[in-house]
Amino acid sequence: MNQPASRSSSTFRLIVSGGGTGGHTYPALTAIRALQARLTAQGRALDVLWIGTPTGLEARVAPAEGIPFTTVATGKIRRAANPLKMVSPANVKDMARVPLGVAQARKTISDFRPDVVLATGGYVAVPAGLAARLCKRPLVLHEQTVRLGLANRKLAGSAARIAVSSESTLPLLPEAVRSVAVVTGNPVRPEVLTGHADKAFTALDLSGFDRRLPTVYVTGGAQGAQQINGVVRDSLPWLLEHANVVHQCGPANVDELRASAAALPPALAGRYHITGFVGPELPDILALADVVVSRSGAGTLAELTALGKPAVFVPLASAAGNEQAHNARHLEQTGAAVALEGEATPDRLRAALGPLLTDPARRAGMAEAARAHGRPDAAERLVDVLLAAASPA
Repeated sequence: MNQPASRSSSTFRLIVSGGGTGGHTYPALTAIRALQARLTAQGRALDVLWIGTPTGLEARVAPAEGIPFTTVATGKIRRAANPLKMVSPANVKDMARVPLGVAQARKTISDFRPDVVLATGGYVAVPAGLAARLCKRPLVLHEQTVRLGLANRKLAGSAARIAVSSESTLPLLPEAVRSVAVVTGNPVRPEVLTGHADKAFTALDLSGFDRRLPTVYVTGGAQGAQQINGVVRDSLPWLLEHANVVHQCGPANVDELRASAAALPPALAGRYHITGFVGPELPDILALADVVVSRSGAGTLAELTALGKPAVFVPLASAAGNEQAHNARHLEQTGAAVALEGEATPDRLRAALGPLLTDPARRAGMAEAARAHGRPDAAERLVDVLLAAASPA
């Protein structure tokens, strides 16, 4: 990427580092978009560079958005309950790559001269964050989950600001860095907040739905979740007596679930819509949904609380640091969701969903509690933090 020969005071220069998964990538992308809009309204320009890995989601997302992208060496830490097992040949080999990544990131930051560096987590954020400190550029961390992720824990002492998504994160921070922490929330894609339920009926051809019943949206992420698919499949006769269901199951699972649903009575079958993948119609499906059954990743929580949606969460047990279980419990403790941890069985799903489907007042109370956690303006708050932390021109 060609850099301008001189620095213009009207141009804000941002380096973003983070990715690997959507949970780290999409908040960064949403923040970039919000910063671009803010600067444009002020008659200023944004010059941005994304530091990522060649194999992470960010390597596809950033170029698709027209964002200049570069890579640095990084290493993955394979976690284990036994600390001795973390000293594995694979971990040692990967960690040996980090100094090279820091050197590469340091050259990139030195050449680009950003006003601020934003790190949103993932292994690639570590060398970029350390390099920001070496180059004396202000570093802003953004944490999506209730507890600091591994990368952000390593970088916390180098940060000018630590933007967190929840008030409950503050007491969990090391005391030495609490003074630089600010609650922004987790940036939510603005389009998610603009759905219309009637459009979902048209887009998905939901003519068999009974509009007198609540609608449940079931999702396991882009690839689906076998655990969620299985328990919903085994609960369908009961579930469809009480609700309409939009089930996003992952492209590889559609045929199997359709075959299972073929035995349903026609009236119930009409209330069940299976789809492998949900794209631009997601905002409309969320607008239609009265209850959501899903994993409890940070991005999902941010969207559902911003919308005030009652949810039954089935946390992914293998999530790093068990963060999905922590996320789900955090909302359950305030009546904003139900956490279905451990084995997900039809009986447990029925116990979790039944009261929400049969009691509109209970649904409304959970929606209000969820909305109290929502921060639909999180991207704007994070932009405020970035601008405040930026170096003088």
